[in-house]
Amino acid sequence: MVRRPVAWVVAVVLFVEGLGIAAVQWFLGVVVDRQDMSLAGLDPDVMSLSSKIGGLVFGAYFALCGLVALLVAVRDRAPVGFGRILLISAAVVHGLLGAFAWGLVGWTAFLFMVVVLGLIVLLLMTYDAQGAPGEPADAVPDGGKGDDGSPAGGSPVTPPPAPTTP
Repeated sequence: MVRRPVAWVVAVVLFVEGLGIAAVQWFLGVVVDRQDMSLAGLDPDVMSLSSKIGGLVFGAYFALCGLVALLVAVRDRAPVGFGRILLISAAVVHGLLGAFAWGLVGWTAFLFMVVVLGLIVLLLMTYDAQGAPGEPADAVPDGGKGDDGSPAGGSPVTPPPAPTTP
C-alpha cells in the first residue's frame, strides 16, 4: 500500500520545509538589522527580532506537523485528535501559500505548494478507510463488512440474533 511511504515523504518534506522557512526568515531578519532602515517609522530592531521569532515559530509549526506525519509513518495508524487537526491546518496553509506564491513568486513555488498540499491530503485520505480508530486498516477485512455486506458485529440498530437451545 502507499500509506506508509506517503507518510514518510510528508514527514521529510515538512521537516525540510520547516527548516527552510526558519532559515529564510532568520536571513531576512539579519538583512533588516544590517540595513538599519525603518519602515513607516517602525524600529529596525523590532522588525528584525519579529522576523526571526516569526520564522522560528512558523518553522516549529511545520516541524510539529512533520512529527505527526512521522508518528503516522512509524505506527501505521491514522492521525487522531490534535495531530489530525495539525495536518488539516497544514493542508490549508499550503493551499493559501500556494495561492499567494502564484502571484508573488511564480508558478514553480505554486507547484511545490500544491504538491505538498496533495501529499498531506493523500496522507489524510489513505488512512480514512480504516475500521476503528487506532487500528491498522489491514486488520479489518473487507473494510469491516460482514459476508452479507452489513457491518461486522451486527447492526447498531438491531441486536444480533439470540442463540437457540436444542
